[in-house]
Amino acid sequence: MPVPLSPDEADLFLASDAAPAAYLDLLDAVSFRSAAAGLRLGVFEALADGPLPVDRLAERTGTDPLGLRILLDALAGYGYLTRADGQYANSANTTRWLLRDAPGSFAPALSFWSTVLTGWWQDLESSIRSGGPTGDFYAWLEKHPDALADFHTMLRGLADALGPEIVDLVPVPAEARSVLDVGGGHAAYPVALLTAHPQLRATVVDLDGALAQGARTVADAGLTDRVTLRPGDLFTADYGTGHDLVLLFNIVHGYQREAVATLLRRAAAALRPGGRVVLLEPLAEVPERPAGPGEAFVRMFSLNLFHTQGGRAYAYDELVTLLGEAGFTDVRQHVLTRSDTDHLVTAMLAG
Repeated sequence: MPVPLSPDEADLFLASDAAPAAYLDLLDAVSFRSAAAGLRLGVFEALADGPLPVDRLAERTGTDPLGLRILLDALAGYGYLTRADGQYANSANTTRWLLRDAPGSFAPALSFWSTVLTGWWQDLESSIRSGGPTGDFYAWLEKHPDALADFHTMLRGLADALGPEIVDLVPVPAEARSVLDVGGGHAAYPVALLTAHPQLRATVVDLDGALAQGARTVADAGLTDRVTLRPGDLFTADYGTGHDLVLLFNIVHGYQREAVATLLRRAAAALRPGGRVVLLEPLAEVPERPAGPGEAFVRMFSLNLFHTQGGRAYAYDELVTLLGEAGFTDVRQHVLTRSDTDHLVTAMLAG
């Protein structure tokens, strides 16, 4: 959590040059890392049923009592825990957001981003110097199953939140029969579309590890007879042809311009004339987006994309140009009301 500041302290660090603002970044970085440690060690889950003293908590988490006490004091200082009468308890915010079973839990996101930032960002300077990523992000994910699970749980949570609004915005003609979801391993979006439109069938193309969650999603929805899960690389897998819709959700930002152009051409080849491609993207430039957490996230996200994948958050005008080069027309942007960072972009295949 952000370091608590009095108004006078905030003025010193943030409204003047009397104190180094980077000092606050240092403390916030330690707060973030401490919270991730508490999550991975099972501290928050162990306190879900109520306060505990250090020795009992150490037994439950299999940790050293002294090291644990020092961590607990840090977490209490940062606001993740409370401390009273020699016992520690989850704060209200931790109970709401960092327990794995809490509705809309932030725990998978905290775990995933901690793994990425501590496990990959140590060479951020290298990608800035070279102009490209220092490794293969998806290959790295496949070798880190816990991070991969958190990644797809995080995306699934986003899909659950945005799905109903997206279903209303995606144009599905009455005669439409086939949806292709490129890179949508968790399968939540095609399941939502097929539930709303019984005439549709879907094909989901993604890596094996990603499709494991998709198989569960499809089975839970009772749609195994209408959804085909096709493992493969997005640039070489067989997309099929004659689809009415192609979904590229949270995909484009992961690649450099040339690769995005290739994906859009492949999407065009998989569509029937008059079919539509639908992109879900955090756009780099949105005039109506105010300064705040949403804007800060897009800047952080774009930097992470460049470092880990060579991608970035694209501006809407860039997407319009790329779609036009791939043969698409009638490009439209839809601002989502349930997210201050994500936007839906639709386009029709000419002819």
